[in-house]
Amino acid sequence: MPGIVLFNKPFRVMSQFRASGDKMTLSHYFDDPGLRVAGRLDYDSEGLLLLSDDGRLVQKITHPRFKLPKTYWAQLDGEPTQAALDQLREGVILKDGKTRPAKAKLIEEPAGLWQRDPPIRYRANIPTRWLELTITEGRNRQVRRMTAAVGFPTLRLVRFSVGEWSLGNLQPGEWSKA
Repeated sequence: MPGIVLFNKPFRVMSQFRASGDKMTLSHYFDDPGLRVAGRLDYDSEGLLLLSDDGRLVQKITHPRFKLPKTYWAQLDGEPTQAALDQLREGVILKDGKTRPAKAKLIEEPAGLWQRDPPIRYRANIPTRWLELTITEGRNRQVRRMTAAVGFPTLRLVRFSVGEWSLGNLQPGEWSKA
């Protein structure tokens, strides 16, 4: 399987091949010992995960010096204020330093987005809102930490694109060659 594989990583799947207790891993979906993960996506996040058997390509995708943009759809707890959006656009101060400026805009729930199982918690008195956020770094749980730092925690996180590659119409657990 040469080149790039686009995979829609389901919720609660580890971004690794080796076993991890009773958690599902990429080995449930792929049986190719040459594949390597080009970047990570948290266990509780969904969406685009890139895999390749080309080590140089994996390095180019993952190394911070290349600053590949990564676009996420985040369902937030509450209705973000203009001040919160401005903070995201200017960079947010986290425990490990200030983030690079991000592109941030409110969006409607993405068309064709699959239902998550289990669904996010629902609270009638607190609305949720979708945010499209594009970052050029890849710190641990960065998007979740950024939205929490500006007062609007992430309830659901879906990565839509990395660099030139996007999720397209792939459903959870589906993959295609780029």
